[in-house]
Amino acid sequence: MTTTPDPPPDAAISDVVGRYLEAKAKGQGGGNYRGLAAAALERWTSWLEPRGIDRLAGLDDGVMRAYAQDLRSAVRDGDLAASTANTYYATVRACLSWAVEDGLLVENPAAAARATKELPEDTAEPDRQFWSPDDVRALLVHTTERVDDALSEGGIEAAAVPIRDRALVSLLASTGVRGAEVFRDADDHRAGRQGLRWDRVDLDGGAMLVLGKNQKWEHAQLPDQAREHLRRHHDVQEPASDDWPVFPTAHAPSLYSAVREQLGQRDWSEHAIEELLDEDSVDTVLREHDVVPPAITVRGARSLMKRLCEQAEIDVGGEYLKPHGARRGLGDLLYRESAELAQSALRHESIRTTHDAYSHIDASETADAVENVLSDAWGSGTAGDDEAERR
Repeated sequence: MTTTPDPPPDAAISDVVGRYLEAKAKGQGGGNYRGLAAAALERWTSWLEPRGIDRLAGLDDGVMRAYAQDLRSAVRDGDLAASTANTYYATVRACLSWAVEDGLLVENPAAAARATKELPEDTAEPDRQFWSPDDVRALLVHTTERVDDALSEGGIEAAAVPIRDRALVSLLASTGVRGAEVFRDADDHRAGRQGLRWDRVDLDGGAMLVLGKNQKWEHAQLPDQAREHLRRHHDVQEPASDDWPVFPTAHAPSLYSAVREQLGQRDWSEHAIEELLDEDSVDTVLREHDVVPPAITVRGARSLMKRLCEQAEIDVGGEYLKPHGARRGLGDLLYRESAELAQSALRHESIRTTHDAYSHIDASETADAVENVLSDAWGSGTAGDDEAERR
């Protein structure tokens, strides 16, 4: 007589995720993998929460198919790169495979073909856009003109947002920070992904503290070109506390939402909050009641850059200047002077990473050197496109 095996215990997904991360932290991936995996798994569990799924028994290939579709939508909307979306899903799949090995699941629902076929294709070539020095100059000229126009038309209050935008452009262009290090990631609720705060900026010392790609807090360089614009921005913004983001959103609904949420957490009634907002501007309420505004999101920063480029008539191959292109542009500029300087400014752990990122420069310089050697060896008339051939 055959016996039916007992079903696996119905574990809480949060417990499984915690145990998985703990197990992986002890393995080869170490703390770096744990940090990267934690962000991916937090996004997944946050997606599951409003759907009422908090235990393994609630998972099936239909749920994972829906999650893959959500990731594909995020890629289509420009919120995620296809490679990032696939990495997020692979991390969830690995966690559930671990649960199968631990006897908590019979099979992995994330491995089902009907789920994985919904993932976005990652067939695009790597985005190699970078901000050229001419692009940066044009953008800074434009943002400064916006500041001057706002000051002449409406005074310092009208110029606050243009001054913020100029500081944002200057910081991106001269520091090499990643967008997720200074703007808010709507899918990652850790403190280091909620936007750069003033208490992490040292305007006198020329440094800022950011949560790097390796999930470690790092000091990023802050040269004078960015410091002066940031200092002006700080003076005009007059943050109510150092907890304020350096680049708060100007999106009014988000500001009102922050007031309602934070005052509600202090036991304010809905009626009292609405009465307060009717009496004073949202900016006044933020300052007088110590409400911290949300930072501009990564997606919001991209939208802002697109608008600025359209206004300044800057076009790079039919595209606007994307935030990450500023990092590549700075790296390109510094690498031509010193690979070690580029490595330090971009905070690459290994010089090999820097060399790999800017191998096109090495290839170009090698081509010039080879050309000189071949000209000496073969003679100057050996180039394919000589005058006689053109005739």
